[in-house]
Amino acid sequence: MFNFSANNLIFVSKSQYDKCNILIMKDRSTNRYYKIYDFMKSAILEPSKLYCISGKVNSADKIYLVLEMIKEDKKNVLKP
Repeated sequence: MFNFSANNLIFVSKSQYDKCNILIMKDRSTNRYYKIYDFMKSAILEPSKLYCISGKVNSADKIYLVLEMIKEDKKNVLKP
């Protein structure tokens, strides 16, 4: 397991399951999409804001990004 962090992310979608919520986030800089597992089910996101996230990468045969912290990205501004 190792740490990860990213900023300048846009919320795309959220799927709710019994054990966790799965968030899809898009990195504005690289246009990559991330699937983030929120086991605490604590993330409340708005599509019109940018976010910074941090967590752990749990890797066995696939990479799982497990959310630990999410906050609004105050350094970057989302332009309409």
